[in-house]
Amino acid sequence: MTMKLFELAGAEPERRFSPYCWPIRMALAHKGLDVEIIPWRFIDKAAIAPSGQTKVPVLVHGDKWLFESWDIANYLEQNFPDRPTLFGGAQGIALSKFYCNLASVIASQAIRLVLVDIYDHLTETDKPYFRESREQRFGMTLEQVVAERDSNLQTFRDGLLSLRMTLKTQPFFGGDQPLYADYAVFGVFQWARCISPFQLLAEDDPVAHWRTRLLKAFNGLAESAPGYD
Repeated sequence: MTMKLFELAGAEPERRFSPYCWPIRMALAHKGLDVEIIPWRFIDKAAIAPSGQTKVPVLVHGDKWLFESWDIANYLEQNFPDRPTLFGGAQGIALSKFYCNLASVIASQAIRLVLVDIYDHLTETDKPYFRESREQRFGMTLEQVVAERDSNLQTFRDGLLSLRMTLKTQPFFGGDQPLYADYAVFGVFQWARCISPFQLLAEDDPVAHWRTRLLKAFNGLAESAPGYD
């Protein structure tokens, strides 16, 4: 039974840019599971109404409508135990939850650097919703949010020190091979890469090297997505 995954898309259907959808795409590839990818946009609430909420990712498996990246990842682990593990055991689940929370923090900082670029890639029908909702959230215009991003970039990079220190001694947060902890954090950087030419990472940063390893994983699944380098 092929699953369906609703992913946030820009004006170009193949430009997928959610920091929470990409971890699930990587998790499905990790498990070797077939999935039909369905582009979804902010105003397409009716398409995912059976999930009982209004955000993606949404995974449909049979009669089940699943949402929230963390819950989807756990569902995949529990229902496909014969496939490669996403967490590496019970202790890995607990550690992965930490990385998921950390990814949310990094995303909340990164969005202040790429917000206008997201807007520029949306359909004309999505743009009014996005501008109104995000300007209400930040209490200023999209342009004001990113106005000082050049000067704020180093602060963002400095905040990645704990990731950098870990990746200096091992290729992935999961150790020798990536686990869901990697995919959760990778989602933020792949989101930014897909939607913005603004370079979040310096070329010599161990985090950038880790990102490259994941871009090339699963036969270049993430690297082949429309984006900026």
